[in-house]
Amino acid sequence: MSRTDTFRERRFGLFVHWGLYALAARHEWVKQRERLSDEHYQRYFEHFDPDLYDPEAWAEAADRAGMRYTVLTAKHHDGFCLWDSELTDYCVSGTPYGEDLIGPFVEAFRRRGLGVGFYYSLLDWHHPDFPIDGLHPAYVEGGNLPERDVTKYADYLHGQVDELLTRYGPIDTLWFDFSYSKRIRQGKPVYGGKGKAEWRSAELIEKIRGLQPDILLNDRLELPGDFTTPEAYQPTGPIGAVWEACQTLNGSWGYYRDNHTWKSPDMLIKMLVDSVSKDGNLLLNVGPNGRGEFEPRALETLREIGDWMRSHSRSIYGAGVSEFEAPADCRYTQRGDRLYVHVFSWPFRHLHLPGLAGKVRYAQLLNDGSEIRTWAPDPAYDNGQVHAIAIPEDTLTLELPVEPPDVAVPVIELFL
Repeated sequence: MSRTDTFRERRFGLFVHWGLYALAARHEWVKQRERLSDEHYQRYFEHFDPDLYDPEAWAEAADRAGMRYTVLTAKHHDGFCLWDSELTDYCVSGTPYGEDLIGPFVEAFRRRGLGVGFYYSLLDWHHPDFPIDGLHPAYVEGGNLPERDVTKYADYLHGQVDELLTRYGPIDTLWFDFSYSKRIRQGKPVYGGKGKAEWRSAELIEKIRGLQPDILLNDRLELPGDFTTPEAYQPTGPIGAVWEACQTLNGSWGYYRDNHTWKSPDMLIKMLVDSVSKDGNLLLNVGPNGRGEFEPRALETLREIGDWMRSHSRSIYGAGVSEFEAPADCRYTQRGDRLYVHVFSWPFRHLHLPGLAGKVRYAQLLNDGSEIRTWAPDPAYDNGQVHAIAIPEDTLTLELPVEPPDVAVPVIELFL
């Protein structure tokens, strides 16, 4: 199986956004949003001590939820590094915690057979050579900005990627974020926006391929990657040959204590199904708190997703887009000769599937394996409930129980 085939077969992953911003507990962009100075932000560095950090517990929660891989923020926009980097003191070794966070994470997830990836921000609001631009916390429109040498920062960026790819064994994905040389904000280009020229993206990709030829790269270096990454929205159709939607549990990627815009488990399961029905993956984010734990509501959401995945995962793993068109309020996924009907809105008694008459040998509810009776229209017959003459001849009708099964999203498995 190719590396992209493996990636697509896994379908469902865990994104982890974690860093100093967990102590502020009000969004991972808090330094930029609130224009915090380096001196102010330093308080989080000086108090970062996640004494309850247990990567085995994180891996167990991901595994139980049915996730097959993970991506951890090795460095976010604030420049803080979760590993003991030789290129900066602004890393975990200088905090009260003092120990590498990435190594134990990698080992815990690998022990459960889960794929491992790293997120690395191309921005750096702490590095002295990163030029101040319109997204930088220190930017003041029309102010006198200090001269900085982005080539020195690019050397640093390349060096840190080298560290990440030589210390922790084979890595499945490298998830960069983000390029913005052409970004429009409030109707005008972002001042000093950066992209492939500043990151020296072609050179960086060549280095990465030399260190780990089998790694998958996303599409945020302003050069084509191995997969595309729609963020915080569900595309209306496939985006490229290999793609992965990333979504949050609430309105923030990092831990946000007072944010209550949580998505329901049912909604998140539908997002997963929707992604797979369009041949994509879903990377679902959790933001651990400052002591290194997933908050209770995040764990409960993952448990509920896992309950659904336990009996429905074969409609997800290794499944993808179907040649058949699903009816309204349904999504199809297909794996070989198995077609899965995910029913987002349960109808009364009958579900009509265009184009499937004569193509299904058996049907059952996936949650309990109970038979679903089927029939195709006969223009000469009226059973008193459904007028067959009004149904297209190529339609297969499923006779459903009045009450839906007690699961987040009912699934009917069709044997073609």
